Amino acid sequence: MKKLVVLGAGTAGTMVVNKLRPVLSDEWQITIVDQDETHYYQPGFLFIPFGVYDRRDVVKPKKRFIPAGVDLVVSEIDKVDPETATVHLAGGTTLDYDQLVIATGTHPRPDMTPGLDGSQWRKTIHDFYTLDGAVALREAIKDWKGGRMVVSVMELPFKCPVAPLEFNFLADWYFHEQGMRDDVEIIYTTPTSEAFTKPVAAKHLTGVLESKDIAVETDYYPERVDPDRKMLVSYDEREIPYDLLVVIPINMGADFVGRSGLGNELNHVPVDKYTFLSTQYDNIFALGDAADLPTSKAGSVAHFAVEMFTENFPDHIAGRPMTEKFDGHANCFIESGFGKGLLIDFNYDTEPLPGKYPLPGIGPFSLLKETEANHWGKMMFKWTYWNMLLPGRELPLEAHMSLAGKIREEVGA
Repeated sequence: MKKLVVLGAGTAGTMVVNKLRPVLSDEWQITIVDQDETHYYQPGFLFIPFGVYDRRDVVKPKKRFIPAGVDLVVSEIDKVDPETATVHLAGGTTLDYDQLVIATGTHPRPDMTPGLDGSQWRKTIHDFYTLDGAVALREAIKDWKGGRMVVSVMELPFKCPVAPLEFNFLADWYFHEQGMRDDVEIIYTTPTSEAFTKPVAAKHLTGVLESKDIAVETDYYPERVDPDRKMLVSYDEREIPYDLLVVIPINMGADFVGRSGLGNELNHVPVDKYTFLSTQYDNIFALGDAADLPTSKAGSVAHFAVEMFTENFPDHIAGRPMTEKFDGHANCFIESGFGKGLLIDFNYDTEPLPGKYPLPGIGPFSLLKETEANHWGKMMFKWTYWNMLLPGRELPLEAHMSLAGKIREEVGA
């Protein structure tokens, strides 16, 4: 009996076992391990502070999405010993493997920034990348009387790179709806030199920020927070005062990755960017946010990556070359408030461009343009996620990015 062990039952890990179980023969035993029994719809966290979603919309039991014929083990992971092909779990249990997939994601680490998770954490300093954080921020915003809200990205990379922009846009909408937008100053700080990492998209998104009177502080790397003075301080000693601070903490991969010697300085696993095979071991893969890839840490990347991986895996275990190459494809609806949204679609070689995104049945959607259709595309994704994506059902989306409908645009145009 050959053994495939998948570490992490989040988006990528759950999709992997759903897609591989029907493909692999009965000689393969598949085990998936996760320390948490609850699956979180993480894109929904963004909407909780503004009362659009609540806890019931974003949580379901993980076992509901694990197919028959796959063993689910609920346990913390201590470490992986790649030399003996063994996973060590908390309590001393071990799992042997012939092939290993690491899909344990990346996680916010407020403890990595001095002053962030001290006495004012979840009081005047908040996050929305966790369920508890999003709920606490909802209560804080609900009772807030106004002032300066600073939304700050601590470091790159972090999951869902457009979420901080969306939070700014939704905050603008929310405070308008509450009749207090004139009493709120919104400042967005980012380590990047523009509002987004890709020039054409940055031009469009900067225009949206400016239209909503949201100030942007670029090339800003927070070094510490001074909660007593309510001051955000960068490494170059630029100080930004705040009344309410909303942060995207430093993101790191799972601790066991570091303990196992499989990760970089942020515990993300270095892999071949086309096949997700570890650069160190030929029987270890990393997928989703756990992988060190030169593209966004986003649900769409996990989706398209898993599509490529499950095409390649039968060849890999048979000793044949993996011929399917992931192109870095990512796409994302960007909620911009007032019932509108934008859509971006890009890959390793092509940045987000304007134009149209063809989608059979319900498309096309406009790219890099605020439309009501894009808003509804964003809102419909929750149903798609629970009912189509996680169970591994086919979606009318090509894993490779297409240039169909896209318009080349110069940054200075």
